[in-house]
Amino acid sequence: MKLKLSLLAALLLAACSTSPPLPRQLPPAPLAEADRAVQSMIDAHQMPGGALWIEQLGVGNYHRAYGQRAIEPQPEPLDEQTIFDAASLTKVVVTSTLVQVLRQQGKLDVEAPLGRYLPECTALAGITVRQLLTHSSGLQPDLPGNGDQIKNGPWHGIADALRLACALPPEAAPAAQFKYSDLNFVLLGVIVARQSGEPLEDFAQHALFEPLGMKDSGYLPLRRFPAARIAPTEKQPDGTMLRGVVHDPTARTMGGVAGHAGLFTTTADLARFARMLLNDGVADDGRRLLSHESVALLTTPQSPAGLPVRAMGWDIDTPFSRPRGELYPKGKSFGHTGFTGCAFWLDPGSKSFYVLLANRVHPRGPTNTLPLYGQLGTIAAKAAGLSAP
Repeated sequence: MKLKLSLLAALLLAACSTSPPLPRQLPPAPLAEADRAVQSMIDAHQMPGGALWIEQLGVGNYHRAYGQRAIEPQPEPLDEQTIFDAASLTKVVVTSTLVQVLRQQGKLDVEAPLGRYLPECTALAGITVRQLLTHSSGLQPDLPGNGDQIKNGPWHGIADALRLACALPPEAAPAAQFKYSDLNFVLLGVIVARQSGEPLEDFAQHALFEPLGMKDSGYLPLRRFPAARIAPTEKQPDGTMLRGVVHDPTARTMGGVAGHAGLFTTTADLARFARMLLNDGVADDGRRLLSHESVALLTTPQSPAGLPVRAMGWDIDTPFSRPRGELYPKGKSFGHTGFTGCAFWLDPGSKSFYVLLANRVHPRGPTNTLPLYGQLGTIAAKAAGLSAP
């Protein structure tokens, strides 16, 4: 009997002393592969540096900075506090999201014709807000000469951009073809400002960035941050280096604030945004920013039948879907890129995402970082446990 009691006591003691299971973590092999992929692009002089964030909700995240923030006029090491010009990520992070915020408030109907919100745009009056968001409006890709006819300045610039955009004849009938166009989001930026009743940069700040705790994000970053924190982009013909001033020429002539470009941000802030979308519109602190319907409109197919697939802003399955990689599911995951060297891809099924921010246009114009986007998409999916069928 004593032996049996001793054995039972030993078993109970062993059970009580057993360590709790270790928390799940992202597997190290794909993360090391990500490091090599980014560094290889830097070594090939395709970008001076970059910041990467890979995460699977409830499992873990991996984030770090690589290379140099600046090469000219002197080298500057890049860190994770670096603020980047996010270029066309503005379309999906800022403008598309704010459209849904206004829709929830009853101030904007995504099925309404453009003429309801921009009555001066008579030639384009029949195009709908949905068609602008899905790039099925038929509008030309951008303004002639990158908006060189715009009078520089925040007020003249926006008015001139609107006048010029409304005067350009469409290249196709609405809903007839997919054509990625900055003009769609130039117009949407003006609509958001009008329907919110305040400048786009102010509405974005209090309706999006502040609720999500995106403290390092916004337009016109030199108003709030030292230039030293901001990754410079391209050297101009006069020898000046763009730093804290938007790289996109049209957005620059509009005063730095537009629906298609102008966002400056960090990987940590975009990770907050990604978690909100993957948590059905609920922010890290438990507050709901977007309704379930808004998240669905932003992240599931909304294009006219037969056209490459977009959500109301985000790319799902088009010729621009390279950042998806080889493992994230077609038709269910979504993302976007930015001309300056940015890639962002999210998968609701595995609740995972990655974001890359870089300044490939520094110091003297663009290079080719497209292969890296596909590599990182595949790597992030591997890290989340996805494999080839």
